[in-house]
Amino acid sequence: MASLIDACHRISPEVPLKGRTMATLIGLLASSGLRSGEVVRLDRSDVDLANRVLLIRKTKFRKDRLVPVHTTTQAALGCYARERDAAFPMPKDQAFFLSSRGNRLSATGLQNGFAEVRKLAGLDGGKPLRPHDLRHRFAVTRLGLWHQQRASVQALLPLLATYLGHASYSETAYYLTGSADLLAIAAERAFLDGGAA
Repeated sequence: MASLIDACHRISPEVPLKGRTMATLIGLLASSGLRSGEVVRLDRSDVDLANRVLLIRKTKFRKDRLVPVHTTTQAALGCYARERDAAFPMPKDQAFFLSSRGNRLSATGLQNGFAEVRKLAGLDGGKPLRPHDLRHRFAVTRLGLWHQQRASVQALLPLLATYLGHASYSETAYYLTGSADLLAIAAERAFLDGGAA
């Protein structure tokens, strides 16, 4: 994550907002587990910085949901909004994240910017990192923390499913199979708890 964010600041020295947009987007994806399409569809009115809540509209399953964000995410979004408004005091639309032309950053713009940042960060070897991988990382990290806290992961999966916007928690349980580290934590916990994880 640190190398990705650092690369954002080098992506476009002549247009500083481009790097700031990518850094804020990547930070939001990593800290919230949102889908990349949900992030680029955010309007200014969907980002309630005072209450630290995002309104996610037009989700994959055509449901709206509220997503609370951490205070550090709130601060980063606020900083970006001030820089964005200084660069584009008369925006072309109400998008929260703007392209270097002042209109809504498109899904393609996000993908291209992410690929550029990934390359600058030296993360192009092997299987390329995708924005969706940050969603997976968020879910796996949360599940790992719950295991380390000896929380009832099965009882908490429906909460994580709701937060991520999944139709059922079985879709969220998929993330359990996606990480060798997470499986090792779960196995260790099962062993220590006598199989009660």
